[in-house]
Amino acid sequence: MTVGTGDRKHVEAYVLTHVEGSRDEALAELEGRARRFTPEHPRNPKRRRLFRAGDGFVLVIDGSWQSYSARFTVAELLDDTAAPVPKREPEPQPEPADAVPPRIPPMPTAPPEPRYPDGVPVKPAWLGRSDLS
Repeated sequence: MTVGTGDRKHVEAYVLTHVEGSRDEALAELEGRARRFTPEHPRNPKRRRLFRAGDGFVLVIDGSWQSYSARFTVAELLDDTAAPVPKREPEPQPEPADAVPPRIPPMPTAPPEPRYPDGVPVKPAWLGRSDLS
């Protein structure tokens, strides 16, 4: 992309996005970005032309005094020294086919309290409580 004006006019490169998929999908995404792209210069564009060139596009924008260009290219990333480390998913541990669930020991049970035929306990629950004296 051409940036700056006059003697300070120069070309800079940027990575717009990463597309995972086929080359055709990447070209379709790139074309959409090239069509929507609005550069800082020229401030008052007179004419805008988008060309297809090989694996990309060239956008030429004519201003009042000079033209500015931006090149959009599909490229395959081969190496990145600052790439994030991919997260490794833990490998699932296979369960043995003859796995037996652990045996849970039964809870100890208290002997049943004696009850009258109508279900009322013979000994009242409050009898013998030390907090009621």
